[in-house]
Amino acid sequence: MFEKLTKDVIAVAKEAGAFIRAQRKTFTPDKIEMKGLNDLVSYVDKTAEQMIVARLEKLLPGAGFITEEKTIERIGEQYNWIIDPLDGTTNFIHGLPIFSVSIALQEYNELVVGVVYEINQDECFYAWKNSLAYLNGSQIKVSSAAAVNKSLLATGFPYYDFSKQPIYIALFTELMKSCHGLRRLGSAAVDLAYTACGRVDGYYEYNLNPWDVAAGVLIVRQAGGEVVNFSGGDEILNTRELLATNGKITREMLETIQLFF
Repeated sequence: MFEKLTKDVIAVAKEAGAFIRAQRKTFTPDKIEMKGLNDLVSYVDKTAEQMIVARLEKLLPGAGFITEEKTIERIGEQYNWIIDPLDGTTNFIHGLPIFSVSIALQEYNELVVGVVYEINQDECFYAWKNSLAYLNGSQIKVSSAAAVNKSLLATGFPYYDFSKQPIYIALFTELMKSCHGLRRLGSAAVDLAYTACGRVDGYYEYNLNPWDVAAGVLIVRQAGGEVVNFSGGDEILNTRELLATNGKITREMLETIQLFF
């Protein structure tokens, strides 16, 4: 069931991605709306979400939706779609080509389908319950880096809740001294997808929402990686913090993170 559903979700993500790609060509700053401090949105996010919801409702009638733009608000008893129609909105608005569509399906409390479509590179990352992880039809795996000093890391920065900024910058400084480098791409979904395929060896961030990470979490795990919260637990979607790694550097990274959090 989930394999067939994943293939259908890939088609939905690519359709939304084609719309977003086309809109980027004519997008202008006057079309930006503000949801909050530095929290940007546009008709592109909202329209893409409506497109995705309409298609998914036909795939799994009766399922609920947890979406960033809240164009629909309905919680299902068994199944819930978790959707970010445009993860990396700020990148999109400024013309920086790193943004994605992220769609996950949760059965009760278990993630069972995950699709991340990076629009600019036309790269679709996906996995389903008990599957391998894939990029455009080819299997992907996490990296084999055995230590942080042999790793390239990714992170993200808060854009409206700065209460933990001082300790987060201190953590950034500490990790920066001990790894190959730290990257801030601007899309949590892409950060997770790149961890799954070994382009980065670990990714950490806090102040995250379920729609930012749900699909990517499943893909990393099915690619052989590990995803935990800053306490080392498996609960991710409701803790608003996340560490994803190749599994080999998790303990070392947690030890450093827990010096600050």
